[in-house]
Amino acid sequence: MAVKRETVTFTALSKEIKSGKFRNIYVLQGEEPYYIDRLQQLVIDNALTEDQRDFNLSVFYGNTANVREVISVCRQYPAFSQYKVVVVREAQLIPKQQGHKNDLDLFASYAEKPLPSTILVICHKETTLKSKPFIDLLKSSKENVIFDSNKVREGRDLSALIVNYANSLECNIDSKATSMLADHIGTDIARLFSELDKLAMLADDGNITPLLIEQNIGISKDFNNFELEEALANRNAAKAFRIVDYFERNPKNNPLVVSVSMLFSFFSNVLLTATAQDKSPEGIMAVVGTRSQWRARKFLDATRMYNTRSLVNIIGYLRECDARSKGIGSRQNQYDLLKELIYKILHA
Repeated sequence: MAVKRETVTFTALSKEIKSGKFRNIYVLQGEEPYYIDRLQQLVIDNALTEDQRDFNLSVFYGNTANVREVISVCRQYPAFSQYKVVVVREAQLIPKQQGHKNDLDLFASYAEKPLPSTILVICHKETTLKSKPFIDLLKSSKENVIFDSNKVREGRDLSALIVNYANSLECNIDSKATSMLADHIGTDIARLFSELDKLAMLADDGNITPLLIEQNIGISKDFNNFELEEALANRNAAKAFRIVDYFERNPKNNPLVVSVSMLFSFFSNVLLTATAQDKSPEGIMAVVGTRSQWRARKFLDATRMYNTRSLVNIIGYLRECDARSKGIGSRQNQYDLLKELIYKILHA
């Protein structure tokens, strides 16, 4: 019977490392480089002091690494330190040595009996590590961990990530502040976490608010896609067009593609809400995949402003605007397209 693989999150693994609890072997793999780089650096920073690193930190790079040499170093005891840390960066570039189908398989021999005083960190970017014997051995012990560094998708995945990371910093962040960050920064995780780290230090009461974001990151709390969504949900034409005018005056921070993407997500969820059998907040939360009752109620409120036929038409308008913004059937200014889209939504 196959051993069930442990599922571990970035936040949980970071907390574990910072507490001084280390695994024998870390395999950090996947498409999002930020998590991989951050976790391997956390291991180094927390396992070794600056003066211990000269003798107890060995870093190899995949394009020049010899797996046998890496394993040999892993079997050496630390000097004047509790741990020896061995890091293999860019492991996806490890060359195959003559006579071996996959040099990564050689790590299986070390994984059978790793040295408890050695922490081996293998950073395998872009793809997952392909070595069945090695992976099988890693799964067989809780002293090892495989972390999948997946790209974050726009929408609720990104919003959940922002909330979870803020919570890990012992801060609260409301829905509007979350949307402002998601809208302005997107899936640039390194920048997103850096900004949240800064906001957490500035939040005296532990609350990351829209005003705090406006004052320290330069995102307007009154003119953003969250407020545009709010205006359209309430058919507030004056507010909607004021926001679009602001976007047109500040095009660098307010590209059309982001606005269309966010509105498409919003109206798609409103359509799901309108056609749901269970229209309780809990039922809507399940249908649209949100953990926020406030968000579910917002979708419900919007169904009182737009009927099902209107919502279907709006989805069509959004698709048409997206295509035209990419030069398909139109070469209009992007903000003229946005104004036309807003008019059509308000009159759907």
